Amino acid sequence: FFLSATGAPIPFRAPGYAAPSLRAGWSAPRSPHFPSRCAALPVPSGSGGLRPPAPGPEAWRGRGRGRRARSRPGGPFPQPCEPGPDRQRCDDGSSCFHHQTSKNPKPKRHSPLGTPADQFRQDQTSLEIYEYQGCQAAEDLLQGYEGEILSNGNDQRSVNIRGRLFERFFVLLHITNVAANGEHLNRECSLFTDDCRCVIVGSAAYLPDEPHPPFYEVYRNSESVTPNPRSPLEDYSLHIIDLHTGRLCDTRTFKCDKVVLSHNQGLYLYKNILAILSVQQQTIHVFQVTPEGTFIDVRTIGRFCYEDDLLTVSAVFPEVQRDSQTGMANPFRDPFINSLKHRLLVYLWRRAEQDGSAMAKRRFFQYFDQLRQLRMWKMQLLDENHLFIKYTSEDVVTLRVTDPSQASFFVVYNMVTTEVIAVFENTSDELLELFENFCDLFRNATLHSEVQFPCSASSNNFARQIQRRFKDTIVNAKYGGHTEAVRRLLGQLPISAQSYSGSPYLDLSLFSYDDKWVSVMERPKTCGDHPIRFYARDSGLLKFEIQAGLLGRPINHAVRRLVAFTFHPFEPFAISVQRTNAEYVVNFHMRHCCT
Repeated sequence: FFLSATGAPIPFRAPGYAAPSLRAGWSAPRSPHFPSRCAALPVPSGSGGLRPPAPGPEAWRGRGRGRRARSRPGGPFPQPCEPGPDRQRCDDGSSCFHHQTSKNPKPKRHSPLGTPADQFRQDQTSLEIYEYQGCQAAEDLLQGYEGEILSNGNDQRSVNIRGRLFERFFVLLHITNVAANGEHLNRECSLFTDDCRCVIVGSAAYLPDEPHPPFYEVYRNSESVTPNPRSPLEDYSLHIIDLHTGRLCDTRTFKCDKVVLSHNQGLYLYKNILAILSVQQQTIHVFQVTPEGTFIDVRTIGRFCYEDDLLTVSAVFPEVQRDSQTGMANPFRDPFINSLKHRLLVYLWRRAEQDGSAMAKRRFFQYFDQLRQLRMWKMQLLDENHLFIKYTSEDVVTLRVTDPSQASFFVVYNMVTTEVIAVFENTSDELLELFENFCDLFRNATLHSEVQFPCSASSNNFARQIQRRFKDTIVNAKYGGHTEAVRRLLGQLPISAQSYSGSPYLDLSLFSYDDKWVSVMERPKTCGDHPIRFYARDSGLLKFEIQAGLLGRPINHAVRRLVAFTFHPFEPFAISVQRTNAEYVVNFHMRHCCT
């Protein structure tokens, strides 16, 4: 399946079988054989019409096995080979066609199984669910075309191909109205359940300046942060949609709050457990997602850690129970420390006691006030029972300060026993060693699969080599050093849910490519002026190229160009979305064999 929202589609993705999907990502069976030729073709408008395609050359070009790339001195990548102007066919008979572009659609994502895909509509209130028809769906349209370029001309056949291409790859299944009450869907927020049956999306609506929300709606407990224009409050909703029926199954709302929806930073889905971090209220809401597509409240972590803590406290402070029921005087004025923060402080105190030295206890008392002022910024689930939480200062949490060198702490918390298991600083060599050796357990890239995607620094020698080079660069840089390198590497944690692609074409053990332009992490990258070249690891041959953006147009280097790639979990099909200012260019990249 493929998801989209009315008007502006977005990248797609999902977990292992051919079912609906949202952003980009191919995680399923891997093939060591990559097609020697691929093509990128025009994408019709999401509203049904076509924008006139802009001229441009090839998008995803390949080479046959008969041409070996020369080694590049001083680098791991072979020297690229430039194609001849008369080169039209690969040695194996496959050919590559020019991609066409559309400024309207921005596909969102494939499901992990690859078949369903989703896209947000232009008004960002509805979700379009498509069924992906396979990378071969347009072969009959392209039959007879040879060479590396599909002309952008106005001849009847080219116009016909561009007009029918999108509907060949994606068949519309459902249009689901999701957001209401002035809310808009966040294009960068989508999570697929493990069975690819449902997708979770988020929407938000700005709060008006007048009337201003009541004070005790903004500050609901003693840990609540102070909002500011850089981190405004909004009304949020999380929706779960059945991809097979298109039915909106359930919705949960968070009023007058701050939840970071972009790139799934504020929510994490591990199997059927969904955790949501309220930055404003410093609370983690935990739900269970049922197979029928409903949210079941499991626990709320923050002011209390057990659900019956309120009854225990009210037995000693009756006014607490009364105030919570009436909504008048408030937990914001609680004289005691919130339960989760208290457990963190208790853990640090016990560790100081175990140290046995007076200096450790003095340091605890010295930094006690700073520790009390720490606030939760990000979190992820390590499994169904453990949370990995990042604490830092309130100025960083509310975006008043963007300095990445600010001190922060990582906390491992057991939700069942309500115990803090470990605390690490953001300069901890021990945590970095754990991250490097067990990176896949932080990424959780392919939970639906029996084998985790082996393209991380802990399971892939080439990925480990890239990380070591990055670390050495920081160590040897001016104002760098070992501590700064550790801080930069741990700055990746916690890792957002479903943010890594499982495509075999991004597997560093199969292909060599420059991760500056494209990587397994699904984030926008700077768009280069030249094609992205992929070389076979075993032979060093140049296998294929990907050219993103609108070709045949002069490049304005004064404007930053970003491109986001959405790879199918296992087929030779990808979507690139390039943004330059307010303009979007969408390309399809696929394999095409001439017959």
